[in-house]
Amino acid sequence: MQHAAQKKGVAVSYRRGPLAGIVVRRFDPTRDSFDEMTALLHRAFARLGTMGLNCTCVDQPLSVTQTRASLGDCFVAVCNGSLIGTITLHTHERASSCEIYNHPYVASVHQFGVDPAWQNRGVGRLLLAFADHWAATRGYAEIALDTPQPATHLLAFYRAQGFRIVDFVRFNGKHYDSAILSRPAIASRTLAAWTHRLALPVRHEVRAA
Repeated sequence: MQHAAQKKGVAVSYRRGPLAGIVVRRFDPTRDSFDEMTALLHRAFARLGTMGLNCTCVDQPLSVTQTRASLGDCFVAVCNGSLIGTITLHTHERASSCEIYNHPYVASVHQFGVDPAWQNRGVGRLLLAFADHWAATRGYAEIALDTPQPATHLLAFYRAQGFRIVDFVRFNGKHYDSAILSRPAIASRTLAAWTHRLALPVRHEVRAA
């Protein structure tokens, strides 16, 4: 797979492989629609709604989508002009009720959803990989997110991406506990891999006969 990254606009386009034609870029209010984003989030979280989980994205109004996007760095995945996924990334949140979100070395993922027609095709993994690079280039060692504990399919997905459960939180107004998951940002993972490889050579003692 080949990709080209543009620093201006933070766009990444995938031209070959299963993600052909997909572009990840910053949300642009001059050509992107919060109405479309809200509808996408409703579709992406519909399964959780049927499970009786009152996730914000299940039925949030347009105004909430706009407010939540403005609190962080909002990006979208687009294919042939259509919005197929979105993710909002935060620097550390000093006022969050979730302890790990308060840490200065942790960035966090919010309002993350992929259109059901595009799920299980690598778009979610692409957006999380983009989040990794976003966090690493800003000096964050970890990236964290939360998901409803009863949503075992989401827990399995995040664990498959290298996330580990670090806490459980009951957020204000929710009827369920949320699992808090975290994984090292890509720079930290790469450093750990190289540290493991850079073992000192074994010294062999030569004894006099």
